[in-house]
Amino acid sequence: MNQAVNPDMRAIVVDEVFPHAPDIIWKTLTSGELMSRWLMPPTGFEPVAGCHFTFQTVAAGEWDGTIHCQVLEVLPNEKLSYAWKGGHEANEGYGSKLETVVTFTLSMTEAGTRLRLVHSGFVLPKNEAAYRNMGEGWKTVVKRLDTLVAEEASPQTQH
Repeated sequence: MNQAVNPDMRAIVVDEVFPHAPDIIWKTLTSGELMSRWLMPPTGFEPVAGCHFTFQTVAAGEWDGTIHCQVLEVLPNEKLSYAWKGGHEANEGYGSKLETVVTFTLSMTEAGTRLRLVHSGFVLPKNEAAYRNMGEGWKTVVKRLDTLVAEEASPQTQH
């Protein structure tokens, strides 16, 4: 059992099945322009292992609000994983130092494609606020992703 290694380590997991092919979901996950519509506008994002990019969110205390990311793994139409680091050691609660990993995994099901989002590496109690807030936040983000995937999948109106 993984929890035995570090009982204070937590992960957020969101599972959703989309009635669409993996390539449409993949496009939505890996296009910077589309990413800005369901998550946040990325700066410098490319779906290439080793790529460094950032997101900007609300600053707090000693933290300037920059989320530093690095693409860790890219398996087209199957898996996208990136490091997600932010916060500052001096902050308590929101904006505390955070070193986590976000992984999106796509797999075929009878109903379409399962998207499994795992945001791992939250250390409690230090990251309690981020774990709680992002746990709810990722559910909202996946709903927005669902709406956007449906838009991307719909046939264009012909004139």
